[in-house]
Amino acid sequence: MEYIYAAMLLHALGNKVDEPSVKKVLDAAGAKADDSRVKALVAALDGVDIEEAINTAAVAPQAAAPAAAEAAPAAKKEEKKEEPKPEAAAVGLGSLFG
Repeated sequence: MEYIYAAMLLHALGNKVDEPSVKKVLDAAGAKADDSRVKALVAALDGVDIEEAINTAAVAPQAAAPAAAEAAPAAKKEEKKEEPKPEAAAVGLGSLFG
């Protein structure tokens, strides 16, 4: 994750996301930069509009939140229906021994 954070920090500051810059950010943060990971990150971000990717990622959780909020009460109601009543279980056991 620190590699992605480094790229996002560079982007937010308006700097180019390239290998030397990412390595400098990681070194400054006290993380050991792995050359192959840095190269993979820079290659993966080549041609990607980071601002658009951030905005797209920020919209998805907001759109899913209302649906999740509506589903949560329904799940709680279903759970309550499935729980057996303790009195009913006791009556059943009493009939076995009585």
